[in-house]
Amino acid sequence: MAAVAQISLLRGSAPLSRLSLKVNRAFSFCGFPQTAGLHRSLQQVGFGEMPSFYSNSAAPGNSSGLHTRKQRFSTNVVTSRLQIDMVPCLVDNYAYLLHDVNARVTAVVDPSAAGPVIRALNEKGLSLDFILNTHHHWDHTGGNVELKRKYNAKVVGPRADEGRIPEIDISLREGECWKLGEHVMHVLDTPGHTRGHVTFYFPDSGAVFTGDTLFSMGCGRLFEGTPEQMWNSLSKICHLPDETLVYCGHEYTLSNAKFAMSVEPQNEALSSRYEKVAELRRKGLPTVPTSLGEEKSFNPFLRPFSQELRKSVHLNSSASDVETFAAVRLAKDRF
Repeated sequence: MAAVAQISLLRGSAPLSRLSLKVNRAFSFCGFPQTAGLHRSLQQVGFGEMPSFYSNSAAPGNSSGLHTRKQRFSTNVVTSRLQIDMVPCLVDNYAYLLHDVNARVTAVVDPSAAGPVIRALNEKGLSLDFILNTHHHWDHTGGNVELKRKYNAKVVGPRADEGRIPEIDISLREGECWKLGEHVMHVLDTPGHTRGHVTFYFPDSGAVFTGDTLFSMGCGRLFEGTPEQMWNSLSKICHLPDETLVYCGHEYTLSNAKFAMSVEPQNEALSSRYEKVAELRRKGLPTVPTSLGEEKSFNPFLRPFSQELRKSVHLNSSASDVETFAAVRLAKDRF
């Protein structure tokens, strides 16, 4: 099974051939150099149409870009969406099983403990081929060793932090594309919470796995990074299509919602979401995934342009997005 998923990357900076729009887009995103065999190579690695993350109208750090809906990402080779199943771990962690039915390949994202993952696999009659880690913290990698030994699974993680990822086999960085069965995974470098954090995006399934960078109604603490790094990381994620579902690493939503209400109480979308979140938690139900478009409407860490928010953290309209984000993060740390 391990041979089914592979890194599909050839790096280079030479201009791309204009053989076709699909070939250009796919190779531009993944950094392929110019070659006479572009179309043939594209067919071999299984890429279809994959436009760039960014457009001129919404560059990272441009708050107006957070409102801009981007075109849908698609690949021509995929015939079904990934099956995604949540696996609660520890007190409030979430791991996620990803299963490609056609290729019969299964991965787990951020297994903090092996036991819950093994039980979930057994219930579904699945084995495990890959372990995907967004960052090195033990509550996201604690199950690596046991799961790798039990299933002979390969560990995939951030190249910038490969020295701290237990049992890592495949290291990836931004601009590289990797395949889980028939499904192309895009990698975004999203430092801030840790210096080597990455985010995994599956465009054909409309799913992004954000680890501890972006939570529902919140974001990760800045243990190793700076406010500027984290804001840039969040901006990258915000350039994905609004309908993208956000699968984060923790069930922190109710606590995050209470803070959000304290800094932007007049936000109607936030008030509505707060009530829904409170009801879900009363019933013991998860609050994730949420859509990226929804998060932009009520997550204070994605809303530095909000004048109400700026007033709440004692900033005026001349403050930059980074300054506003930093003030909101500090306020959350003290909340």
